[in-house]
Amino acid sequence: MSRIIDQGLEEQSVLIVRMGELTYETLALSIHGYLEGRSVQEQVREMSDILVSMADKVEDESFQLIARFQPVATDLRTIKSYMKIANNFARYGRYALDISLINDPLSGIKQCDTWTKDSIDDMSEKVLSMVKISVDSLKKQDIIIAKTISLTEREVDKMYFDYLHKLINSEHIDSKCVISTTLMIRYLERIADHATYVCESIVYIVTGEKITLD
Repeated sequence: MSRIIDQGLEEQSVLIVRMGELTYETLALSIHGYLEGRSVQEQVREMSDILVSMADKVEDESFQLIARFQPVATDLRTIKSYMKIANNFARYGRYALDISLINDPLSGIKQCDTWTKDSIDDMSEKVLSMVKISVDSLKKQDIIIAKTISLTEREVDKMYFDYLHKLINSEHIDSKCVISTTLMIRYLERIADHATYVCESIVYIVTGEKITLD
């Protein structure tokens, strides 16, 4: 027998999944704009603002569910996790905006050597795959998919530190390239962390188990 709160939880689920799909689109646009040297700042800003608005809606509706229906422990677990996931998706949007903001004044990676461009391209691909994992596991409530993120997260961390080490030991590298790519890999590393947090929340929703996926 369905409960009145179930409809509210389903509406929350639909909204969160829509957020996930939009976050992937926003990040893909921003990252590809950076890699291709295209200005996408206004589009990304608009999409980022929508994500923040959606996260606020998730929070407001979550408090309404708590106030109106006195949810049991499993419901509270889901509501709490949805608010955390919505916040992480909003952070995705913020990092996407940050990436788009460094593109115009620093010309993306136009001033960079081939090895630098290849490194950023490889790391970007890994991070976008992590975002896709987080969104797919949310849609399917699939903890097996969610747990696969650990390996890629470790790979991204290694790429991050390897790049910094190589950059430090490089000579005659353009200053704009140094600034631009250092900011970029930091944003990518943070996006990867948030993708991991989303997957941890999905495991918690499904099993009630709090785990660290690293």
